[in-house]
Amino acid sequence: MKKLKIKVFYIMFSMLSIFVLTLLIIYNVTLYLNELTRLKDNVETIKDITSKPFYQTDWYDRNLLFMDLDVYVIKFDNNMNIISIYNYTDRDVTNEEILNITSRYNNYSRLEDINLFLAEYVILLNTQNELIIINVEDINARLLFSLKFSILIFVLSELLIVYIVKMLTNWLIKPVEKSFLKQKQFIIDASHELKTPLSVIMTSAECLSSNPKETKWLDNIKSETERMNKLVLDLLYLAKYENLHESRILSIVDLSKLIEKSVLTFESLVYDKGLKLKYNIEPNIKLKCVGNEIKQLLEILLDNAIKHAYDKTVITVNLNKSKDEIKLIVKNKGDKIPKEDQAKIFERFYRLDNSRNRNENRYGLGLAIAKNIVLNNNGKIHVECKSGFTSFIVTFKVKN
Repeated sequence: MKKLKIKVFYIMFSMLSIFVLTLLIIYNVTLYLNELTRLKDNVETIKDITSKPFYQTDWYDRNLLFMDLDVYVIKFDNNMNIISIYNYTDRDVTNEEILNITSRYNNYSRLEDINLFLAEYVILLNTQNELIIINVEDINARLLFSLKFSILIFVLSELLIVYIVKMLTNWLIKPVEKSFLKQKQFIIDASHELKTPLSVIMTSAECLSSNPKETKWLDNIKSETERMNKLVLDLLYLAKYENLHESRILSIVDLSKLIEKSVLTFESLVYDKGLKLKYNIEPNIKLKCVGNEIKQLLEILLDNAIKHAYDKTVITVNLNKSKDEIKLIVKNKGDKIPKEDQAKIFERFYRLDNSRNRNENRYGLGLAIAKNIVLNNNGKIHVECKSGFTSFIVTFKVKN
């Protein structure tokens, strides 16, 4: 379970981190390409302006001409000797400093080779034998700020992702962990229940081999084998009903006839136990279900009622239909089930009286099977204890 939790954590963490990183990369690449495209457009405009004589006059509007870019121009003659140097900026920059720029940034003379994250100037030669120097420090600063800010966002996002993914992992794994623990407990309980009869069978077999004439060992083996067989069958039933799919084929069943017929088969058993059986079954109640499963459900509830009923009391079975639901109620008079145990009795291997149930070969699986049958037939089941009576109430919703 710990390995699964770690695996889920890293998968979710990686996916979210890649998503955030991809968004930041796309943003920065888009910003870079936009700045580069705008710079190229501005360079073409500047080259066009500097090819005309009026830009060198004193009355030019630098903001209008060069789009707020700082531009320096070095004019050469045909022999590439410097004629004049123009400073089209508001900065106090000497001619020596402008010449020094050309020597330091000669590698960036071609716009195609420029790296805006590193470059501070763009240098190019126009058709008028003029070397144009464009200051791109502002572009460089914007891009670097965006990159640094993106790194900060990514780091903070990673911290937030760790927190969110940890919470999501715990939330996602919790049902799996709960199911795993229940399954683990189920195996422990099943192993414990099988251990006792197996020990009795092995001991009885050893005693029988030492004293073949003593038939009580055979009786023990037979009794414990029957006990194991019942447990295994109950486990198989439970596994069957817990793994049914929602696409099961349900059919319309005459529930009234099915319940009445099943109740009648219990009359002799109820009589032998010194109890009475009464039933009130409303006729012509139809339900879309699996008939054999509903029959088994009633058998489990009646068997449970007989086992826990006080001597010489009455067990009742009621089936009725209201406007929007069908109710099946099996009621007996017996010991009250504590409120805190009323939901637990539908869990596997849960028993209120372990010693009594073990003596009667009861393993706490019957009501778990009953619950799964009800759920698989789109119903609900719960227990109520009132005025000394215990009622198991099964409700099926009716679609009008």
